[in-house]
Amino acid sequence: MTDTQFSTADIIQMEQPFRANFITSLSGFKSICLVGTTDPKGRTNLGLYSQVFHVGANPPLIGILVRPDTVVRDTLNNIIKTGHFTLNHVRPEFYQAAHHASAHHTQSEFELCGFTPQFSDLHPAPYVQEASIKLGLKLVQRTYIKLNGTILVIGEIVEALVPEECLQEDGYVDLEKAQSMTVSGLDSYHVTHRLNRLPTPEADSSFIVSTESMLS
Repeated sequence: MTDTQFSTADIIQMEQPFRANFITSLSGFKSICLVGTTDPKGRTNLGLYSQVFHVGANPPLIGILVRPDTVVRDTLNNIIKTGHFTLNHVRPEFYQAAHHASAHHTQSEFELCGFTPQFSDLHPAPYVQEASIKLGLKLVQRTYIKLNGTILVIGEIVEALVPEECLQEDGYVDLEKAQSMTVSGLDSYHVTHRLNRLPTPEADSSFIVSTESMLS
């Protein structure tokens, strides 16, 4: 393959749609989740987020990055006002419906996109019943990022719903068996194919891989 070189100036001069697709693809494959919330009156809301990532295991923390609140962000507003939200993994059976939850709608995306709200006694935010892996979280930190106006929301897991057949003896959750999807860019959805699980690397141990084996 032949590389094409892009400087910061080149990127800034790109047309906005091209630049957005270009930059959001460069970071690689990303987690994708439907974020379930309610407003203070109990009305449900559902949004699709691809900036979802592990923050820590003790306490169990997950972060989501929310675009600048220069327009109404129902998900963000609901999280701030109620202090709770859910993360629901997207599966091939409903990824197209999930995609439409990324738009701003005047009615609940649960109803509009055909999803079923599922509630728990541990927190008020709704799960997506159709999802395989579901996490209930409480808001523990909200950070405004001055560089571009995005907001980092960090939640602590108060409940995790995981199919029994997807949980392995060492605690590993088999996302492939759960049919959890991933996304690249803004609109390219993918299923995964695991190559292997590798042991933890040991300090000072030798590890030599030939170019031939890497490319095979």
